[in-house]
Amino acid sequence: MTLVLWLFTTVALAVAVPAAWAQLNIVNEDGYAALAQKAAGDPALQSAAAGELTTRAIALIAAHEGGKHPVNGSQVHDVAAAFTAGPSFPPLFADANRAAHRYLFSGTSSGDGWVIDVAPMLKDSAFEQILSSHNVKAPATLTVPLTVSLPTRGTPVGPVRQGQLSRLAAWGPWVSMGAAALSGLFGLLMLAAARRRGKALTSLGVSALLVGAAGWAGIEVGGRFINDVLNGTTGDIRQIADVMVRYAEAGMHFWLNLTLIAGVVLVGFGVLVAILGSVLKKDKRT
Repeated sequence: MTLVLWLFTTVALAVAVPAAWAQLNIVNEDGYAALAQKAAGDPALQSAAAGELTTRAIALIAAHEGGKHPVNGSQVHDVAAAFTAGPSFPPLFADANRAAHRYLFSGTSSGDGWVIDVAPMLKDSAFEQILSSHNVKAPATLTVPLTVSLPTRGTPVGPVRQGQLSRLAAWGPWVSMGAAALSGLFGLLMLAAARRRGKALTSLGVSALLVGAAGWAGIEVGGRFINDVLNGTTGDIRQIADVMVRYAEAGMHFWLNLTLIAGVVLVGFGVLVAILGSVLKKDKRT
């Protein structure tokens, strides 16, 4: 019975840790926006975003003037680089990612593709001055496509659809909370059924160590699938996505490290309880 409960605890914990992290940081809109805002402070993402905004601003100016006057691209890029390195960029980047998040996790249908709107960024005072010098005003919306193809065994199966992850949004909270509750319940039942509490605590620590190690290995394996997905993007969008994935992996690694630390603590505490138990038994016999 103790062995069966230990297996159930380990499996439930293996589901609970990644499910809880994904729910808080990916499925939840506020959590995802916070992740995007944090990643917006990365110089690599700022450089890629500056390149994309430069391209969009130059295209607006060229479309307005009809190619009659050359556009100073370096000047536009300097303005974009100063903007992305400033304090107003992270919250605007987070808002743009909120819209992209809603597209995937919303159940409503739409004919629009998976895009982000960069118009609020071009309306910033940093761009307003250089655009107005060319008699150009930032449009109400200016979408940048994020079209990717999801691979199946290495073969693309089509573009991302709106609401594609709506079921994950609906069931994610229940799965994460249910797995966490079951892991705690099975752990308590195991402690109650075990004859030796010290060994039982040590076994729970081993479960946490196994889950943490398996999580690290799973991230390495899953990185190949993520790279296949990102191969559907190009240019600056690909660089931005790479940084976002890197920050997501860092957050998951942090959770797994906490799980490993908890496992070490439980193993040590279990050994201590076992030693104290054996000492007390000797004293009683004496």
